[in-house]
Formats: sequence, C-alpha cells, structure tokens
Amino acid sequence: MSKKHIVLHTAPHVKKPQDVPTIMRHVVYALLPIVAFAVYQFGISVLALVIVTTLACLGTERFFNWMGNKPSSLNDWSSTISGILLALTLPPGFPLWMAAVAGIAGIAIGKAVFGGIGYNVFNPALVGRAFVQAAFPVAITTWTPAFFTGRFSEFVPSSLTAPFMMPPETAEWVKQVAVDGFTGATPLSLHKFQHISTAPFDLYTGMVAGSAGETSALLILVCGMYLVIRKMMNWQIPAWIFVGVIATSGVLYLINPDKYADPVFMLFSGGLMLGAMFMASDMVGSPLTPKGVMIYGLLIGFLTVLIRQFGSLSEGIMYAILLGNAMTPLIDTWTQPRLFGAQPKSAQSKGRTA
Repeated sequence: MSKKHIVLHTAPHVKKPQDVPTIMRHVVYALLPIVAFAVYQFGISVLALVIVTTLACLGTERFFNWMGNKPSSLNDWSSTISGILLALTLPPGFPLWMAAVAGIAGIAIGKAVFGGIGYNVFNPALVGRAFVQAAFPVAITTWTPAFFTGRFSEFVPSSLTAPFMMPPETAEWVKQVAVDGFTGATPLSLHKFQHISTAPFDLYTGMVAGSAGETSALLILVCGMYLVIRKMMNWQIPAWIFVGVIATSGVLYLINPDKYADPVFMLFSGGLMLGAMFMASDMVGSPLTPKGVMIYGLLIGFLTVLIRQFGSLSEGIMYAILLGNAMTPLIDTWTQPRLFGAQPKSAQSKGRTA
C-alpha cells in the first residue's frame, strides 16, 4: 500500500501575485472591447468622450496627490477605470466640457475627499454621473441614434458645445443622419413613456440607442466573465443583482403584464449589465461577507426595478448602486460571522443580568 502524506504550509497561500495595479489593469483590458464597440456604434464622439473623461479623472487625481504632498497614484489604474466607466455611462453626444466636469466631480467628490483608493464609499464614476445628472438634466437625457451616417467623420453637434454653453437642439440633425429603423430613444424610455417594447435580440447585440457603453448586454457579460475566470471579480454580486431584478420584475409582470416590463427586458436593457458587472462589483464599495453580498445584490436589483417602474426616471441602476454602496458598512456589520466559541451579544447580556 502506498503511503499518503499530508503537506502543511504556513501562510501566505497566494500562488500568484494579485496586487491592486494588476487587477485594475485587467479591468481596463476587459473594458476595451466595450469601448471599441461603443466607438463603432456611435463614432468619434464616443472616442473623444472616453479620452476627455479619462484625462479629467487622471488630472484630478494627480492634482490631489500634489495638494496632499503624496506620490503619484496614477499607476494603480483606478482613475483610468473611473474615466472609462464614466464615459460609458454618458450619452454619446454629451458635451465634452460637461464630461470633463463629470470626471473632476467623480474623483474629487467620490474619491479624494475620502482619502483615495480603498477609502471611498461610493463608486467614483457613478458619483460623476450623478453630479451631471443633477447639473445638466437635459443634456444627460438627450440620446443619439445608433449607427448614424457619418459617425466616423463628424461629431455629434452637441459634443463640441463651447464651455459653459448649453448644447444645441439635435432633432433636425437626427432626422438627417439616422439610419432607417434607428431612433434616438432608448428601450427603457420607449417602454416607460410610449409602451413600446424592443426585441430581445436587439438588446443582446446592441442594436439600440442608449448610453455609450450600455447597449450590448451580451458583450458586457462576456467581458465581465473574463474577470470572473481570472478570479478578479466576485461573480456572486452580479448574480444576486440579476436574481433581484428577475424576482422583482417577475412579480410585477405577473400582476399586470400590460403595464410592467417582463424580466428579460429588465435584465438586458439600459445600464443594468454594465452596472452589475463593472460598478456594483467594485471591491471597495461592496460587502465582504457572503451573506452581505447576497443582501447587497438583491437590494440593488430590487431598487433598480423600483426606480425604473415607479420613479420619474427611466433608468435606476445608478442610484441603486450608490444606495447599495451607502448601505455596505451596515450590511458588513449585520452579517459579520460570529467568532468560533464566542457567545452572541444577547446571550452575554442575559448572563450578566442573571
């Protein structure tokens, strides 16, 4: 009989180095196909949008490094990710000067005031998006048709709006350049305000209007799976978000299918896939415990459907994730596992009063 040996090793047990810059760099790699498809779909306006938001985030980060007399933190790639994600959440024709404001606000308010990477409570890209949502409500809800004529040779007129000026009306321009069958309205807006459904295939592949990087649910899912396979993303977070969306929208759909969208539409439309895969899964703003991850994901899924169906906005993933970020410290506290051998606080208090 062969002898079996038990080999014991002391910590650490990490087989490969997985430092922050390495993980962040791979997140950038995962986002590049989404950026490429957004440029293919909406043209050079999106390329300029990505460049402007990324430079604004990097510049703001470097400024706060200088103000705090700290070494540059640009090489950790976190601000690069914030800039790219921010651009992907904005309309393709969003004025570039407003995009720069969004990048500055995202890093300054969402990251620097908390002390930098690892200390921020909220996702910086969503903080920047929320800031311009409040500051420029008309521009943030002005959409560009997909695959419009001349998208690689001309900017969307609103993109090059002069600083501190409001963008021009684009209705006539849309009529001139839009390809037959493509409008500037997003699937969520069409369903919420006009009760018009979008074919699931178009939602999967990105044959619709929307924010620059939110249109192709299938591509976003594949890019997110790259990080899951490399063990650089907690797959349970998006999975629980999807469960929350399916359960909540499923109940509403059963109650009134003529009024409420079905779960498939809710799952693959708007920015849900991008938010679930790349923003809600942020290691800093998400819970640490398995039970906490479940609560966090279900909460975001529930709030997303709630805002979409009953709020004044057609989209709800941004505010749902920010609210989830705000709840993360409490969720971690509530779901902290009990130490082995330790008594619950209720039992301790009973023992003292006995």
